[in-house]
Amino acid sequence: MQTFRVDDMTCGHCASTITKAVRAVDGGAKVEVDLQQHLVHIDATEADSRELTDAIAEAGYSPVPVHALSTEGTPTKKPGGCCGCCG
Repeated sequence: MQTFRVDDMTCGHCASTITKAVRAVDGGAKVEVDLQQHLVHIDATEADSRELTDAIAEAGYSPVPVHALSTEGTPTKKPGGCCGCCG
């Protein structure tokens, strides 16, 4: 299981977009989203961490592997809504 912090994921539309992006590179992946904590948990079947990171980033978000947070700090949130669906 891999976990990413995605601070610019703020609503259900964001969660759906990220889930679709992950499944585009790994059709069998199990994706769990925790909107309040801004976390995406992925149990990948095919894709590696780099592929998952790239897929989330290409969908317009800023994923940070959770293990990187302990040394790099918390990423800065984007101002306002993330995807135009929320304000």
